[in-house]
Amino acid sequence: MGFGLVPEYRFESFLSATPEFLRSIGVRGIVLDIDNTLEPYENPLPGGAVTAWLSALSAAGISAAIVSNNDRERVELFNSVLFLPAYWKSKKPFPGRVRAALSDMGVTPSEAILMGDQIFTDVLAAHMAGIPAILVPPIRDRRDFLTKFKRVLERPVLRTYERRKKKEEKRKKHK
Repeated sequence: MGFGLVPEYRFESFLSATPEFLRSIGVRGIVLDIDNTLEPYENPLPGGAVTAWLSALSAAGISAAIVSNNDRERVELFNSVLFLPAYWKSKKPFPGRVRAALSDMGVTPSEAILMGDQIFTDVLAAHMAGIPAILVPPIRDRRDFLTKFKRVLERPVLRTYERRKKKEEKRKKHK
């Protein structure tokens, strides 16, 4: 995995990470960001799509945990109906809380994946913890200066992801 910034997977929504897909790549545990990955910042609780998706994962034997850089109040309120292992003020991209979440779920790095909306926090945290990453576009992007700046810096990484996917597809066609 290394400390790379390029995610292994990129989906248009968390819903695209179906239980079938996750099981097909050997995932037994998924680490989740909340804000702009599962719900916009403004939604204090998970919506029906999130709870239904998490129920489907659970039914398929896939555990979930929350690792967020947001504050305790936000994470605990969001998790108050989910009852997942949850970490706030996680200091992503540092991998400590991601590793703790894996331990809570009882999975090894080879059985885990992390999903988030930011390359420089979520994807990097996953890779520093030795697990692959799924990148989703932000549900509702904040338009403050720092976020705008980070999104500009993410563009070359996303282009690299697209080039790698095209190469993989070509390779598969020629086999």
